[in-house]
Amino acid sequence: MKKFRIPVRQRPHLLATLAALAVISGGSTAWAQNYPITPQQRATAQQTAQTGVPLSELAPNAPDEYTVKSGDTLWAISRLYLLRPWRWPELWGMNINEIANPHRIYPGQVLYLDKTGGRARLTLRRGAGGSGDGGTIKLSPRTRFDSLAGMALPTLNPSVIEPFLSEPIVVDADTLQSAPRIVAGNDSRVLLSRGDRAYARGNPDTPLVEVPGPLQNFRVFRNATPLKDPGTGEILGYEAQYLGKAQLKRGESTTVETEKDKDVITVVPASIDIIASREEIRAGDRLLPEPPRQLLSYAPRAPSTQVEGRIVSVYGNAVQFAAQNQVVAINKGTRDGIDSGHVLAILKNGETIVDRTGGKKETLKLPNERIGLLMVFRPFERVSYALVLEITDTPKAGDFLVNP
Repeated sequence: MKKFRIPVRQRPHLLATLAALAVISGGSTAWAQNYPITPQQRATAQQTAQTGVPLSELAPNAPDEYTVKSGDTLWAISRLYLLRPWRWPELWGMNINEIANPHRIYPGQVLYLDKTGGRARLTLRRGAGGSGDGGTIKLSPRTRFDSLAGMALPTLNPSVIEPFLSEPIVVDADTLQSAPRIVAGNDSRVLLSRGDRAYARGNPDTPLVEVPGPLQNFRVFRNATPLKDPGTGEILGYEAQYLGKAQLKRGESTTVETEKDKDVITVVPASIDIIASREEIRAGDRLLPEPPRQLLSYAPRAPSTQVEGRIVSVYGNAVQFAAQNQVVAINKGTRDGIDSGHVLAILKNGETIVDRTGGKKETLKLPNERIGLLMVFRPFERVSYALVLEITDTPKAGDFLVNP
């Protein structure tokens, strides 16, 4: 079968065309969503396009050539090449002239490691001293339709973090209180689960009504738990417990009935169907509109400013300790310059002990020891959710966070 050879320099135009076709053909506009590069990221990329990173920063077995596979993540490839994977933008910055967004890597692309001049650079083009086919990729003629957002490598495993992009939320004190609420279940059901019909209503001034377009989906929440800063005691926000999903079938209405020559107006609550449930749902639980699905692509990197934070809580009911690939809330957010992709080191909060070995009792504070890394993937204003990437001990609420 005849092979087509597409030069690397033409791939951005091909990808842009695919994005346009996705939108024109009625695909989700999220497919062509633009993930902007900040001026600082672009400046770093342009600088390291010339400098790269020292060879001492490379992982011992960093391959000279690597073909990106479906299922890879940006973090995994970063660890494959670097001792300190949060320096990924510096190693990968040189492709700023090859593709529009240096955060995006796609399955099928071949990465080449250039180690000339005592510096390491990663590029889509083989170096002048290597052999190869001149920076081309071979494609067999076939019909295929893919979303670009879905093709690009995710930074972290989507199955681990995707639920947390919409399930746990941080709200202020009044958000849940003013949200529509479930008032009853069908057939006097007290506990509701997937497939059950329920009834809900909004506030008198904002009733739960239908709007033109597709059926409205809602997330069901309960118990806005305060997230307190371990150091200051400040309430950073309220974490709402995710219970499931509901779909609005019929909006609120009113009926007028005559009783003893008087017209009596009766409220008819909205009808909703429970379409997913993580826990049993009951009257009093609140409804918030389902957010659009987020398809995020970002580069793992260290914060550009000094960060000194704390772990606020480990996500989950009555969970005190965090394991690898578990989500934690931290006491830093967008107001502190924290963004998606920022990597922080976890320092175990050293215990306070009483030393009796010197003949008298003396209080000592053991040093804080580094025990792992985490990456922020969903920042709010004063708090963020982060994924624990790797650990050598067990992190817990109150442990410290610093630049890696």
